[in-house]
Amino acid sequence: MKTSATGVPMHPPDGASYLFDPGALCLELLTTGGPGELARWEVLHTPDDLAAWTRVSRLRLEDVRVSEAHVTDARRLRDAILRVTRAAAQGRAFPPEDVAEINRCAAEPPLAPVMTPDRTSSWAVPADGSRVLSTVARDAVDLFTGPHVDRVRECAAHDCLLLFVDTSRPGRRRWCSMDRCGNRAKVRALRARRESRE
Repeated sequence: MKTSATGVPMHPPDGASYLFDPGALCLELLTTGGPGELARWEVLHTPDDLAAWTRVSRLRLEDVRVSEAHVTDARRLRDAILRVTRAAAQGRAFPPEDVAEINRCAAEPPLAPVMTPDRTSSWAVPADGSRVLSTVARDAVDLFTGPHVDRVRECAAHDCLLLFVDTSRPGRRRWCSMDRCGNRAKVRALRARRESRE
């Protein structure tokens, strides 16, 4: 699991844009929509949509070959990761069919990292959708079998569906983002205190 803090730009229709860092690459894929109540936020419709996600995710891929089949596979992998993440956050057993889907994608060759003499890193080219999905799936395997699995959480806001892994040292993160749900909770608490004094 890569734990470098990057974050995915979020543009909610009911507020200011903010950066959401779910703490793991595989959880960044969950910001692209999903089944059920998440379908209205679906953004993975075309190969260009998946390529755009690879650019804003912590992968920062500028050049990736993506097909329609990769988009279908990405949605299937994302939905499996979503169900496993919710199970982890709620302390439930992982659905076997979702574990099998993650393992299927992880079995493919992943992206290959490369470094340059000036100490920067990137990904070997050509990169394609199946390598991207394998890299995401392997990150999921690392997360759900690693030391942070008990820190997978749902945002504490009653109207937020975002999931994250708390990689902070104290392990007390409650909100998807302090710029969004955390700030709203503080404002509500402040108003409640003022009203009780009045």
